[in-house]
Formats: sequence, structure tokens, C-alpha cells
Amino acid sequence: MNIENLEKILVEHPFLKDLPVDHIGTVVGCASNRVFAAGEFLSREGEQADQFFLLREGRVSLEVHSPNAGALRIETLTDGDVLGWSWIIEPYRWHFDARALTRVRAIALDGKCLRGKCDSDHELGWRLLRRFARVMEQRLQSTRLQLVDVYGRRKEPAREHA
Repeated sequence: MNIENLEKILVEHPFLKDLPVDHIGTVVGCASNRVFAAGEFLSREGEQADQFFLLREGRVSLEVHSPNAGALRIETLTDGDVLGWSWIIEPYRWHFDARALTRVRAIALDGKCLRGKCDSDHELGWRLLRRFARVMEQRLQSTRLQLVDVYGRRKEPAREHA
């Protein structure tokens, strides 16, 4: 896939929508096309987070591992979503497993490359940070709703027999 096509895809992706064209031109230098088979991991909790993904097609399960229950799904991501914010915050480690539920087509963005570009262009860095702050807030809300669902159910008090 050539740079011109990647640039078109980036411009059309909801996460980068309305990002100035000169910034898109900068970001495309860190982008590559990726395909993941169903069952393949895009990231593993605790591993180095050196990229993030703009999902184009398919479904991805965000999971945390519980020793007692195994993989617990926090959220399912799909077309138009972004996966990964850990590349932007030291120590650059993934906080969730991300597993393809179906075949996934994505644009991978190299985190180290993009951090360097953001350090050189603070306006680009600020614009991306604001977008990632929304992603982090959405993930926190999804996690909160999962916790409420799992732990928020109250047991009804035992009824006395008359």
C-alpha cells in the first residue's frame, strides 16, 4: 500500500477526522498497513507498547486476565475505533490484551516514530493527546460499567417466613 493510499485512509478514519492535512502528512510517515487473523493478539498486557492501531475492519476484544476467571472482556472494538494509548505514557507498556475476534484490518502507527514527531511539533502532540484523552476516558467508563455489572449487583435481603 503506498503512502498516498495510507494518507487517504488516515484522513477518513474517525480518530483523525479534522486533523490538519499537514499533520496527516506527518503521521503517515509512521503508519503501516496490518492484518490480523481471528484469535491473533494485537497486544499483550505488560509487553512493550510501541504502536497503536486504527481499526478499519473487524472486531477486537479488550481483555484483562484474572487468575480465577481467565480472560475477562472489558470492551469490544470495531471499525473506526482506536486501540492503544500506552505508547504515549511511560513506561510504554500495554495495560490490556487485545485479541482479534474476526479478521482485522488496521493501520499500525509506530509509537516511537510518532513520539519523536510530537516532540518536534508540539501542536501535533497537543492535538493527538486531546484525542487520546477521549479514548482513555472511554476505556475507563467501559471498565467502570463492567465493574458495576460484576460487583454492583446487590443481593436481596432474605425474606422472613411468616
